[in-house]
Parts: sequence; structure tokens; C-alpha cells
Amino acid sequence: MRLHERAAQTWAVLAWAAHHRQNMTYQQLSQATGMFTGGLGNVLALIQEYCKARQLPPLTVLVVQKDTGKPGLGFEGQDIALAQAQVFNFDWLTHGNPQPEGLIRKAAPVMDTALPEAP
Repeated sequence: MRLHERAAQTWAVLAWAAHHRQNMTYQQLSQATGMFTGGLGNVLALIQEYCKARQLPPLTVLVVQKDTGKPGLGFEGQDIALAQAQVFNFDWLTHGNPQPEGLIRKAAPVMDTALPEAP
């Protein structure tokens, strides 16, 4: 499965979590998607770039480290509590999943690195 396909799969899980006002640890996200936790960074980066490009709340803020309860180093945002509130208040289910093509078309041009294959 390619990176943007994994990102669309992850988007659905995160949209569900946002709808239920829940954070997820990297381990929980790994279990929900079947992805290796070490490969989640590239997937989350693609979703983060899509959200930035579309001026959406940062959906990836919901993925937190088990020990700190905060997003990983790749999260770009200062006020985590505010970002999480914005994500919780946005209607992700109505917005819909951008699907692999939408993610790659909107986010890939602004990504700094080439998009590798997801594990």
C-alpha cells in the first residue's frame, strides 16, 4: 500500500476519533491501522500538510505519545490544547475523507521530501 493510501486510511481513523473527542496514542493508531508505529510519521506528515494546504484544523494533533500525552516532534503547532479543541469542533465526517488522490494532489507539492512507500 502506498503512502497516500495509508494516509487516507489513517484519516478515517482520526476523523472518527475527532468525532468522539478522543486522542489516540501512536500505539493505538498502529493497532487500528495495522501500520508499524515507526512508519506513522510520514503518514501523519502527509495529513498535516493536507490540513495546512486546505486551512483545516490540524487533525494530526490527536495522535499523542503515551508517556507525555503530547504530539510527537513532527507536529507543527504551538498551542496543543487550542489545536485539539479546533479539531474536536470541526465536522470531519461532513468534510469527508480526501481519499488517496486528494491527499497526494493537495499535500505532496508542499512536502519537503519525496514521498516514500509506506511499509
